[in-house]
Amino acid sequence: MNSVANLHGKKTIYTEARRSHDPTVIHPIRKTRVFAALSAFIAVILLSGCVSAKREPELQLYEAIQPHMGTLVTISLYAPDKVAADNAATAAFARIAELNMILSDYEEESELRRLVREPVGMPVKISDDLMTVLSHSRDLSKKTDGAFDVTMGPIIRFWRRARRQRTLPDPARLAQVRSAVGYEKLKLDPRRGTATLLATNMFIDLGGIAKGYAADEALVTLRKLGISRALVAASGDIRAGDPPPGEKGWNVGIASIDAVNGELTDRTLLKNAAVSTSGDTEQNVLIDGVRYSHIVDPETGHGLRKRIGVTVVARDAMTTDSLATAISVLGAEKGLKLIESFPGTAAMIVEVTDEKTTRVTSRGYLELPRPK
Repeated sequence: MNSVANLHGKKTIYTEARRSHDPTVIHPIRKTRVFAALSAFIAVILLSGCVSAKREPELQLYEAIQPHMGTLVTISLYAPDKVAADNAATAAFARIAELNMILSDYEEESELRRLVREPVGMPVKISDDLMTVLSHSRDLSKKTDGAFDVTMGPIIRFWRRARRQRTLPDPARLAQVRSAVGYEKLKLDPRRGTATLLATNMFIDLGGIAKGYAADEALVTLRKLGISRALVAASGDIRAGDPPPGEKGWNVGIASIDAVNGELTDRTLLKNAAVSTSGDTEQNVLIDGVRYSHIVDPETGHGLRKRIGVTVVARDAMTTDSLATAISVLGAEKGLKLIESFPGTAAMIVEVTDEKTTRVTSRGYLELPRPK
């Protein structure tokens, strides 16, 4: 029985599973393969691994789903019994919930929201998790000349309101909030573990990176509990560990943004890697006859007007999540150059206009493994 969660313009995995109505219940699946489908291309690096001489205990596939970080998070894992599976999934979900209270821009008492309420110019001690995500964000901002910028929060909030009201933001107000935007206005000191806001009314939005990091950390938690054959799907951000028993990888289906009725256009195998997809198939709005995306263009302060679907693969989901967002803003030509500057990554970018559909891939895409 196929099922899917479509939230925030992204799709989680399809799995061959019978699910309980209780999202906290974990139950066995007697299939040996899980199929995943995304709303855009999924490129995969298949990392080679060593075969252990020690015989593994017989494993069953279990799955659990819970709502976290504004979406449904699915954990598929192989474990020797239900108790081990339940304990592992519970711990992984707890880690995601912990990260939500660190990285959320919605939760009033999250660490991130507390940070942006601090006085300008005052160094603030922050957690290792927040420092990791902010440092990664800053590095990507520099590489993309601000195409990816977590300090875009004030403009993104304006655009969210515009989407609800179906009207463009007031230009004068938009110009005012721009003074609080710019990655160089957030100073980080990893040695001291502090962050300093350098402008008034700053607001940080980690929507383009937080779920990827949470998926990574959920898998780390599972591994600590002895569960290595697992896959974590947080909306369009997927982190895979070791493959299912007897398989070369998790069988992942691909449906690009121009696919007819969401039909799969390709398949590949995924292990010890991550994929993220970004697109506006469902998250878009018409304002005065013009189609705008939920992804905001830093130059205009409005949603992107171009239709673009991006999927990126790398070794961790924090990287794939943030790169997919950045490339959506940069476009295909600059996006491919960005991908090639990151060793061990691959991507496919689909741009759709009234006249044509353009599909481009990075060099590593054609070398990706496919199921027979």
